[in-house]
Formats: sequence, C-alpha cells, structure tokens
Amino acid sequence: MWPTRGRSEAVRVADLTLVGLTKHYGSTVAVAGVDLEVHDREFMTLLGPSGSGKTTVLRMIAGYIEPTAGVIRVDGREIQHAPPERRDIGMVFQSYALFPHMTIFKNVAFGLERRKVGAAEIRERVGEVLTLVRLAGLEGRYPRQLSGGQQQRVALARALVIRPTLLLLDEPLSNLDAKLRGEVRLEIRRLQRELGITTVLVTHDQEEALTVSDRVAVMRDGLLQQVAPPGELYHRPANRFVADFVGKMNFFEATRVGEDGDGAVYRLSTGDTIHGPRGPERAILAVRPETIRIGTPPRAGENILTGALDYRVFLGELTELGVRLADGSRVVARASELDHGLPGASDAVTLWWPVDRTTVLPADW
Repeated sequence: MWPTRGRSEAVRVADLTLVGLTKHYGSTVAVAGVDLEVHDREFMTLLGPSGSGKTTVLRMIAGYIEPTAGVIRVDGREIQHAPPERRDIGMVFQSYALFPHMTIFKNVAFGLERRKVGAAEIRERVGEVLTLVRLAGLEGRYPRQLSGGQQQRVALARALVIRPTLLLLDEPLSNLDAKLRGEVRLEIRRLQRELGITTVLVTHDQEEALTVSDRVAVMRDGLLQQVAPPGELYHRPANRFVADFVGKMNFFEATRVGEDGDGAVYRLSTGDTIHGPRGPERAILAVRPETIRIGTPPRAGENILTGALDYRVFLGELTELGVRLADGSRVVARASELDHGLPGASDAVTLWWPVDRTTVLPADW
C-alpha cells in the first residue's frame, strides 16, 4: 500500500517558501523578486502567459536554474544552492522526458536506481506507484507503445516513486488533446489529494489552473500580480491584467460622479451611468459576460445598457452575443439558447446585470 502521512515518513509534506526570488539574464529581468508561500499539502498553480517568468520560477525551485538572488526554502531548509538530486523534489516535464529504449518499469525505477535502492524495494515501490496511476500490468511495454495520456502517467509515476517532499509539474498536459487534458488533470488532482503532497503546477491555461488548484499565483513580466483561490481570482481580480487573463471580461472606462449608499455611481464614455462598489475617481469597471442578461430587468436598480447586435456565435450550452454601444465600443454577453427572446442580426438589445456583479479596478488610462 502506498505510504501516507501518519503511517510512514516515506511521503513527507512540506511548505515551500520563496523570498525575493530573482533571475537576471544580463540586463533582462526574467523574475523580479517573487515572494510566495505554498502551504502544507496545497496545490498551487503558477499561471501566466509566455515570458511571464513562471517556468523560470519552477526551474529555480527544481535546481535547474541558479537564482540571481533570493531564498528557496522547503520544509524550513534552504535549498537554493543545492544540486537538483539533493533537493528531494519530483518533477514532471512538459515533454515527459521518458527514455524510449527503456521499458515502463525501467523508466519508473530510474530514480530509485540512481539512489542505490535495493532491487526488492524497487520492485515493490514501482509496483505500488504503477497501481496508483492505473498502469499496473504495463511494466514491460515501451513508451512508444503507450498513448499520450499513459505516457504522461508514466512520467508522473517516475516523479512520485522517489516519494518526494515536493512535486513540480511543468505544463504536463500541453501535449494532450482537449478531452484527454480534462481527464488527466482530474487524475492528477485525485493523486495529489490522495497522497497529500505539496504540489506546484506551471500552466498558461486558465481553465486548467481554476480546475485543479487550491490557490493560483498569476504572473506577468516576472512579477506576481495576485495570489488567491480560484473563485476569488475569477470574481475579485486585483487588476485589469488578472481580470483579462483569467476568463473573458468586459471593461468600461469610467469616472465616479456620485455615491449610492455604500457604493458609487460611475459615468461611462457612452454617457450611461453604472452603479458599483466605491472606487477611485477614475476607474475601470469590469463585468463578466455570463453575468449579463438580455432584455428588460425583472426589477429596478439593475445596471442597464442598450446597443445593437453586432454578432452572435453558438458555443454549445451558451450563445455569445456581441453588442455595439453608442460610442462604438462592444459588450460581450453569454446567454443560454434556452433563454427567451435572444436577438437577431442588428436588433436593438437591452443588456442588464446586478449591481453587485460589477468589479471596480484601478484605472490604466
């Protein structure tokens, strides 16, 4: 049986702490002083576009890149100057990095053999981990004889078989098709919860990050933008970049023109007034497309805009509607095909949404 915390020290769990983690390449700053704590047994995702520094952070944690400055602490122990093999970290690479000339058994056993583990224990531990990732019985096959999803699970088994303190995942699903990605990411989350192992995932896929993570750290240009649970990140983004990168968002440049109880009244460039939380005099109002409804609101006091239908796209369960406002800007709404009265081409459209679904962000204009 796979050891668990409380019955064996073979699987250890630990906090990861980054303090001022920095990486320069000449005059180029890849990572600019990242401070981050990953809690015991937590699944943390580093999310961001290409060039944001997320993979550089992961590779500094793993020991494949030397930091320019900063501290990496695992389980209270500073490891930033230790070689990779001394860090007690398991890592799954984007390419899986399986040895094509080795059987699945030999691929998974590789790390144990490097650590001079005895043959009997290797057989036992490889058998345990292959059962854990649901590949028992495939020990004698070669990577080319497996599907992409199976190869990914072999790479995961090889990282787990050494029973690491920390598991790192570098874009592990990017080579899989969309359906298989969905299946495998749920499998990874199941394993992480079952083993209780502290895990850090790097991805540019916001759906993947929101699905598997306890918390998500959004990065841009080597800096952390926000660290929060998925729901908070989606509904209460810290700035325009986070709001735009995590899901789809409508933005309105606005000026605060009054107060309304605990909230405020804002005027848009169209001349319309919108109610929302109290914010700065110049602000960006952000509204998710799925919170916007079509037609006359059922009660007074909701935010209302009017325009003409610009486009309509079928997305399956939802239909996306692009509505052109008086000033030429566009609002995107997403509604169910079952909703009554979805407009046709060039129809006049009334859009509305609850006041409390408006997010107020600092102005960047």
